[in-house]
Amino acid sequence: MTYIDLLAKLGPWFERGRAAAGRRPDGTPVVPCRAGCTACCRGPFDISPADAAVVAEGLAGLDGATRAALRERAAAQLARYRALAPGWRPPFDVGGLPEADFDGLVLALEADPCPALGADGGCTVYSHRPATCRMLGLGMVSEELGMLENTCPIQAEHPEYAALAPTPFDLLGFERASERAEEAAAAAGWATTTVAAVLAGFGRWAAADGPEGR
Repeated sequence: MTYIDLLAKLGPWFERGRAAAGRRPDGTPVVPCRAGCTACCRGPFDISPADAAVVAEGLAGLDGATRAALRERAAAQLARYRALAPGWRPPFDVGGLPEADFDGLVLALEADPCPALGADGGCTVYSHRPATCRMLGLGMVSEELGMLENTCPIQAEHPEYAALAPTPFDLLGFERASERAEEAAAAAGWATTTVAAVLAGFGRWAAADGPEGR
């Protein structure tokens, strides 16, 4: 199974959680996630090497004009990275920046739209979006790893949604299944980086500047 196939399995998991949550008295779903809601498509976040490779694959499948627009928006976000963390350089390896510095950068840019976000409110690399984007919107509980809270930023606007019990998810199994893809992506030079870095063409180590040489 490829990593993109593994990611596709997150869709049915999310839909099961949405269905289990039911509907409000007015008939609308308790889980408000829907096409066009961009509340969670804000601010930078780290993505794994396998996710970076998948985002790059999605970018490559777009038409030239769309790719150019995404690269331009991504480059603008990277310029803000450099202003906030002057020593951070390509491939913008999250592990190469002190955690407090990355947290500060995330906080400073929390309102900035993801450069993959289109004018219509849709994700331009939707079928190749990272695992984080597919999981966000439901709390989850893993038998081995415990509970991970739902980090949707608009929960306060939807009390029934905020009060939902976490949805069971075999997170450890997912991580085990993705290990080979992560190793292959890292071996191919992909870093643990951000969507903006990948879209701008800087999410991969140069041959002479790999992580082993830092």
